[in-house]
Amino acid sequence: MAATQISGEEANLGEIFKEGDVITVRGISKGKGFAGVVKRYNFAGGPRTHGQSDRERAPGSIGSTTTPGRVMKGKRMAGRKGRERVTIKNLKILQIDAEKNTLYLKGAVPGVKKGILVLEKNEIS
Repeated sequence: MAATQISGEEANLGEIFKEGDVITVRGISKGKGFAGVVKRYNFAGGPRTHGQSDRERAPGSIGSTTTPGRVMKGKRMAGRKGRERVTIKNLKILQIDAEKNTLYLKGAVPGVKKGILVLEKNEIS
């Protein structure tokens, strides 16, 4: 794939892309801070009743018994959510504004406002 790499300088998007092109957009997703397992991984949590006053949003058991006697790597637990590299494929260019040097896409792009994105033309086979 022949890529036009422009780093640190302004590019004329009208020269690289045209309306109707299908592109892939890569960026860093918004950071959400520290999150528990219910918010981070959609765990169901524990029962709301039957004497379980403090187990509503807890993950439950996190490991085995004596063997292996440890918590396995990659175990889904509470921690920082977001701020990961995200790729959104097959976004269609609806319009290009040459004066503002702006692309209008059908769909959402990852990241914060004024964040850095990588735009890549999809090869049609």
